[in-house]
Amino acid sequence: MSFSRRMWNEIDPIYQAVLAHPFNLEMSNGRLDRDVFLFYMIQDAHYLGVFARALALAAAKAPMAAAQIRLADCAADAIRVERGLHASFFKSFGVSQALFEATPPSPTCEAYGNFLLARAHGPGYGVAVAAVLPCFKIYYEVGQVLFGQSSSSNPFREWIDTYADEAFGRTVRDIESLADQAFVEASARERLEMDHAYLTASRYEWLFWDKAYSREAWPV
Repeated sequence: MSFSRRMWNEIDPIYQAVLAHPFNLEMSNGRLDRDVFLFYMIQDAHYLGVFARALALAAAKAPMAAAQIRLADCAADAIRVERGLHASFFKSFGVSQALFEATPPSPTCEAYGNFLLARAHGPGYGVAVAAVLPCFKIYYEVGQVLFGQSSSSNPFREWIDTYADEAFGRTVRDIESLADQAFVEASARERLEMDHAYLTASRYEWLFWDKAYSREAWPV
């Protein structure tokens, strides 16, 4: 069994918890609180910048030119395509650039971003790819489920459509393929680190939605 398939099976309880979270249940029926979604979008925009850097670092480590190009393209897309989606929602919700810049990353956003950068700066290419893979995979799978559950009039449909799109699905499969090949070529120690990176990132994905739902702030 490939690395990506094995790990997807392993984190199924986390994925099921993501689907069952009130954030995604309420997004699917269009009843998610406006301020909760706004908080989430601002935090996601902060996260996106760090995610793009982690992808760029992974690209720099890639042993083959094809992998370098694909990861570099993903880094660019993370900024270009998804920032466009954020900009659309920011305009709809009346969020100015000044408000965005004045809103700091939440503790969870900062922690998740630092986790990705730490893995990307480490010595292992495979670990860097394994750490970024859950963000791609979980969002695509959640997007597919929410697309099937939501109506065309859902106020969050643009977000849902972006992650349910088959073009995004092809990207997911490309990153899975890179992770699978890296796992085959990795040492025994690096394989264990890849497992841990994938599992930890998956936990952060659930935590990101959960803390957005409660609009997490620093307690002191």
